[in-house]
Amino acid sequence: MSHSRALVVLDVNQFPKSESTDAGQSTADLITCGTKKLQDDLHVLGQRIKQHEENIRSFKSEKAKLDDAILDKQCKLGNYHSGPQCKPSDKGLSHISDQVGTIDQVLLCGKPAAGLVCQLKREEVGEPSHHAFSKNVLGIVATLGNVADTNLSSLLSEYLGIENMLAVVCKTYEGVKSLETYDNEACIDKRTGLHGLGASVGRPINGRFLVICLENLRPFPGNFVYDDPQRKLDLLKPRQPDGDCPPGFIGYAVNMIELEAVHLQYLTEYGYGLRETLFYNLFRHTQVYKTRTEMVNALPFISDGAISLDGGMVKGPGLYSLGTREDVPVRFSTASVPKFVADYYEMEKEMKELKWKREKLLEDIQRERQLLERAKNYFQINKDELIKLLAQSSTHAAVQMGRDSQIPKMNPLSL
Repeated sequence: MSHSRALVVLDVNQFPKSESTDAGQSTADLITCGTKKLQDDLHVLGQRIKQHEENIRSFKSEKAKLDDAILDKQCKLGNYHSGPQCKPSDKGLSHISDQVGTIDQVLLCGKPAAGLVCQLKREEVGEPSHHAFSKNVLGIVATLGNVADTNLSSLLSEYLGIENMLAVVCKTYEGVKSLETYDNEACIDKRTGLHGLGASVGRPINGRFLVICLENLRPFPGNFVYDDPQRKLDLLKPRQPDGDCPPGFIGYAVNMIELEAVHLQYLTEYGYGLRETLFYNLFRHTQVYKTRTEMVNALPFISDGAISLDGGMVKGPGLYSLGTREDVPVRFSTASVPKFVADYYEMEKEMKELKWKREKLLEDIQRERQLLERAKNYFQINKDELIKLLAQSSTHAAVQMGRDSQIPKMNPLSL
């Protein structure tokens, strides 16, 4: 876009004091001509300012989309991990495996209800009559999702707490009722449900345990990320006043849970999956940041909670979790699906291209801002000159009226 040109401003003080100039134009005509020229130039500058502002808004919108795409790529590549990166091997596969199975952790944690559900899912136990209710039980929270690395697994598990991690997940409320029944005096019937199964295999259940009913959860009301095989939730990313994400923001915890195929395919009676029901209700809009400092700086943009990869944790508005990190005995599995080397490097190539486009957009935005500032300066200069010229025009008109009033009037009776 061409730069705004400097405009020539008329100064009536340089005009002859006589009624007309050598060119035959009156001072009033010259003032009118100058005023019209300034008004036309201001209109042109105003249009340029508007165009620059529209260009900046358009570039910022494109940049926001690129930022989202870059964040998504970073999550897929594992760039947000605090531990060693998982790089493709020479054999063409990349694989991370958990040394200790999550189910083994549950069985060792001393929580009989969760351990019994895991044992039931691993092998056939108890009488056939005890298996009817298990069809309505998906498992416990800790076994229904995977994450990318051990550090993130530890953080997300600590954020939820051991009670939530060991919560039994049922498909329907009928499944919840089948876990526990009561006698006429409202006491638990230890011969039925999960209690009866536990007694039959030598794992009696004492104390309380949490149960989550999927059909009673309020699902995520929005859409999914387009063309994402994991059906990640399309959550609005936090934005600063300048349109950028807060520094260090990685993504949302709910989208960092990876679902295995069998769990990914599960849908409730109303067509909702585990991510938009179970994990959305557990994590909501919990954000993940690289460092504690960046998380604290982003507090105005955190609505539900946040964690940082170096151990920072905010449980909600005004709720800060301080002190040393806790070692939660049950964590999400860190087993990941193998990826081919070609796919990995193709994704890295796409990432570099996205970052290059973002740099070009930043250059475009900077250039448009400079042009906008220049156009605004020219606009102000010409506006000031127009005001000055209009004031001089008023002065000239007043002077002319005074001269007209001094011209002697002829008395018609004297003729």
